[in-house]
Amino acid sequence: MKKNRLLAPVLKWVGGKRQLLDVLTPLLPERVAAYCEPFLGGGALLFNLQPETAYVNDINDELIRVYNMIRHDVEALIAALQDFKNEADYYYSVRNWDRDKTKYSSLSDLKKAARILYLNKTCYNGLFRVNNAGEFNSPFGNYRNPNFVNAPALRAVSSYLNAAAVNLTSRDYAEVLRTLPKKTFVYLDPPYDPVSDTSSFTGYAKRGFSRDEQIRLRENCDELNRRGLKFMLSNSATDFIKKQYASYHITVVQAKRAVNSDAAKRGKVDELVVRNYK
Repeated sequence: MKKNRLLAPVLKWVGGKRQLLDVLTPLLPERVAAYCEPFLGGGALLFNLQPETAYVNDINDELIRVYNMIRHDVEALIAALQDFKNEADYYYSVRNWDRDKTKYSSLSDLKKAARILYLNKTCYNGLFRVNNAGEFNSPFGNYRNPNFVNAPALRAVSSYLNAAAVNLTSRDYAEVLRTLPKKTFVYLDPPYDPVSDTSSFTGYAKRGFSRDEQIRLRENCDELNRRGLKFMLSNSATDFIKKQYASYHITVVQAKRAVNSDAAKRGKVDELVVRNYK
């Protein structure tokens, strides 16, 4: 399948890998027959590789709803986005749609997907964050001209999702890994282990991602290794993560930290890339 150069993430996402593609790509296996990404987020590596067969998942069902709507009716989605406004009061009224659970559940998938794209591009720093009730709670970004109706990018993603065999799911990542066919390459980009007590960000889903979850993830990686499936994993360069994956190949890379309330603390930080192959 010929690659589409317009294909790129349509959502901003914490820990997105777009700025690390030049570093990650040389670390991939020489051949990827089928691809799996169980923590999809913005999908930068998926859209860069554009595999013909892919198993992609995210526990955030709002996110997967967006991708399904892009696949099934991108033109209706583009039209719906044109009704939204880049104004603070309007932003907060849209953000609060999910406070009324009965009313929100009655909205169409189209309306819900358009809302997420709009909020993502107009909220502060593109920070998809929910509270313990699962309600979107990022503040207004006050951007002059956010591009929340990015029709060319949306159409490019829609074209790929329809041309390739892409299986989209929203469930626990372990269920996805358990059923993968042989020779599937797995890229894991989970919520990172916090580098300090104040740097944790797990608000993309209301359950969070604790160190017990990090251990469970490593155990799932061990199982992939036993089954002979190649995997690559990104995480923060903490001693805890280094210890968890000490038996695998570890490469240290530098990534730009873009999410911090203090702009002075945004900069390059060490991250780990873990592989069970050379």
